[in-house]
Amino acid sequence: MCSTTQVTESINVDAPKKIAETRLTPSYWGEACEHLMSRDRVMNRLIPQFGSGCLQTRGDAFVTLARSIVGQQISVKAAQTVWDRFELLPRSMTAANVLKLKVDDMRAAGLSARKVEYLVDLALHFDNRLLHVKNWGDMDDETIIAELVAIRGIGRWTAEMFLIFHLMRPNVLPLDDVGLINGISKCYFSGDSVSRSDAREVAAAWAPYCSVATWYIWRSLDPLPVSY
Repeated sequence: MCSTTQVTESINVDAPKKIAETRLTPSYWGEACEHLMSRDRVMNRLIPQFGSGCLQTRGDAFVTLARSIVGQQISVKAAQTVWDRFELLPRSMTAANVLKLKVDDMRAAGLSARKVEYLVDLALHFDNRLLHVKNWGDMDDETIIAELVAIRGIGRWTAEMFLIFHLMRPNVLPLDDVGLINGISKCYFSGDSVSRSDAREVAAAWAPYCSVATWYIWRSLDPLPVSY
């Protein structure tokens, strides 16, 4: 289990225009895992199954939010395919470069007309500096969510994914996430239907590390780590 902040690099050999991608992992991960394993019987069984795997951030706020928009309402595999095509369009994935793209090219990459609109609005917010990016580290979760949901195409779920995968906030419980609800149903209720109230009751033992527990619940459904 990761106990200190680490830096890892991955290189996509199939995409020569991409450079090595640096990712960071949270320093609290080891402490969180120990807490969860001591408080929750399911976590005590689940966490050791995934060895040294940790949550990782790509370190780029715009890219994380753009990936979240691309991934809305489609499978993880389909989202990755569309993102791989979209990522090849700009010289580099920045707000300014996305605003230079042609709509037809974005649609040809597999993006719906609505998602193109959302990505353009996201790029405008970043390019026009309408977001308090430099202050996010000092802002509480709900204040950041309120700022992000003002962007077209970003609802509470997307904002919560951002808190988990970019800011690596430790105690986010995304109750709108179907995977989390399905995982709680499978791991805690033998597959029976689970309400939001049931999920909150289960997660009471996870605090203050709901993000970490959620990550492991996702892993229980898909051994490949979730990433945005």
